[in-house]
Amino acid sequence: MELHQLEYFLAVVDEGGFTRAAARLRVAQPGVSAQVRKLERELGLPLFERTTRSVRVTAAGEAVLPYARAALAAVDGARQAVDELAGLTRGRVAVGTVTSHTVDLATILADFHTRWPDVEITLVEDLNERLIDAVREARLDAAIVAYSRMPEGLDVHPVTDEAINAAVWDGHELAGRETIPLADLRDRPLVCLPRGGGIRAILDAACAEAGFAPRVAFEAGSPQVVEQLAARRLGIAILPESIARHREHLHPLRIVDPELRGRLGLAWRRSGPTSPAAAAWLRHARSYL
Repeated sequence: MELHQLEYFLAVVDEGGFTRAAARLRVAQPGVSAQVRKLERELGLPLFERTTRSVRVTAAGEAVLPYARAALAAVDGARQAVDELAGLTRGRVAVGTVTSHTVDLATILADFHTRWPDVEITLVEDLNERLIDAVREARLDAAIVAYSRMPEGLDVHPVTDEAINAAVWDGHELAGRETIPLADLRDRPLVCLPRGGGIRAILDAACAEAGFAPRVAFEAGSPQVVEQLAARRLGIAILPESIARHREHLHPLRIVDPELRGRLGLAWRRSGPTSPAAAAWLRHARSYL
């Protein structure tokens, strides 16, 4: 078994096909196919189900996947450790984030780049659960995620922790109340941030646990647009308390039974970063947060 065979295998998994994997690796597609077949012969089982339209990972492939990632990460970490002993700090750091948060991630990344210009940094924005999975599987070194309880296998440095409010317009039938049970939001039109974002992920999970799906009338990509839609009587806004309680035309209601809290944190694998560069970035980011 050779390292480049594992690299080709992972590229096919991540890219969803041999052609795209070859393009990423900048090699000919038959070469990728040949190396994967050699790996399959050595392991004694097919790693992919191949059809004319798609490539799917087999159960054997799923079993090999974490070990392949760990092997390549270990080699990369060893190279970078030697570089650091020689006075160098190189490598790659992959960071993820949910949408609509208050973390000044741009400044953290820019200052890190100034300090370690030879480290390649990538940033992806994705759905909350996909970010958590990517950190667990070492496809990301760290991510800003929403959480209600500590995600399994991860450590989290808390960034924000505040109540989630429902906000109604002046004159709404609920405007005279201070709180609203979560169950009372069932069947009411809501205005929310997009599915998979921080606050929305917490709302969806809480509603699912309560046995219903929220009736989302409108989605908006920023809290400011959410509040504007609610002020125009298009639905009840779901917002962080710091926003809901400081808008002239909205009346905030704290959601209770259960109380919902919007928690954001910087998450990383409990076993630690996979490279010296990632460890340096994590120390840098936590010093800001």
